[in-house]
Amino acid sequence: MSTDHRTPEPTLKSRIHGALMGGALGDALGYAVEADSIEAIRQRFGAEGLTGFDALSGPWPFSDDTQLTLYTVDGLVEALEWANSGVGADVNACLWLAYLRWLASQGEDAGPAAPAPQPRWIDGNGVLRQRRHPDQDCITGLATGEMGTSIRPVNPEAKGAGTVMRSAPFGLVPHIAPDAVYKLSADAASLTHGHPSARQSAGIFSLLIHKLVSGEALRDAAAAVTAHAATLPEVAPELPDRLEAALRLADKAIVAPEELVQVLGEGWTAGEALAVALYAVLATLPADGAEVQPSRHFREAVVLAVNHGGISDTTGSLAGNILGALYGEDCLPAQWLGALEAPEVVRGMADQLVKVTTGEG
Repeated sequence: MSTDHRTPEPTLKSRIHGALMGGALGDALGYAVEADSIEAIRQRFGAEGLTGFDALSGPWPFSDDTQLTLYTVDGLVEALEWANSGVGADVNACLWLAYLRWLASQGEDAGPAAPAPQPRWIDGNGVLRQRRHPDQDCITGLATGEMGTSIRPVNPEAKGAGTVMRSAPFGLVPHIAPDAVYKLSADAASLTHGHPSARQSAGIFSLLIHKLVSGEALRDAAAAVTAHAATLPEVAPELPDRLEAALRLADKAIVAPEELVQVLGEGWTAGEALAVALYAVLATLPADGAEVQPSRHFREAVVLAVNHGGISDTTGSLAGNILGALYGEDCLPAQWLGALEAPEVVRGMADQLVKVTTGEG
């Protein structure tokens, strides 16, 4: 079994904060170059591309990736609040209501057939009402006013990255079985995206986060979810193919952005985005036996994840989620945290998830 020679195990609280703040940092850095070609990135920032927030004028905003991730947290928190009070709740219905509130924050209407959700703390934060190039499949799926399911999907052909980008929180809930983590995530993906690969990519990503939070080493967890992806019922073959390619490419260490997108894609589909992020965190992981510096690994992986000609905010966000779940808050670079827009909102939602899962205030 491989080892990552890590520092002592972080607490669940640290992992929750690390995953959500790490995702916001990766999202924000990638948002600065979202959809730019690698040539344009190099022209703006030099041959090495965008290497940190010091090249930007802060505080730097995060995108709809973080907005929807936090609304996922809110939906889970509401379901857990009901459970903690002894009342069963439909988790996916709670998530749908949360996403409908996000939809309204974007100036969109779900129509008269959709319920009118009651406002919650998250809705009072203006930064989450900003329109940050929202994922169009998320918008159109929610705007139907129908609660999509895998049996009755909305957007049946949608397989974009709008599912994986919001799915880290499912892996942060403790004391639930891996199969339940996968199902919660895949079911929630069905609320907006109908294509099997979008649901399966979201479920596999959440399962990866779950394994890391449970203490598994990064290489072991990555290999396990890649193998699991190939065994899913009615699996969309592009998902295991992309993940297996990511593992192979990571064995070559760092490759040029041009080769990265040629092999793994630009991240526009859910499977591509997950593959690019997985490659970035593995290719920058020190070799077995080498000392790991969590903040250095975080910086190098996120920089690698965002410097390509694709959907850089999402690939950066996923890489940040993964490393935050692995290392906890210790991996978050202090200088980067100082450049992030509205960190108190991200921390506020992390605190709510910590409270309902651990009882810590």
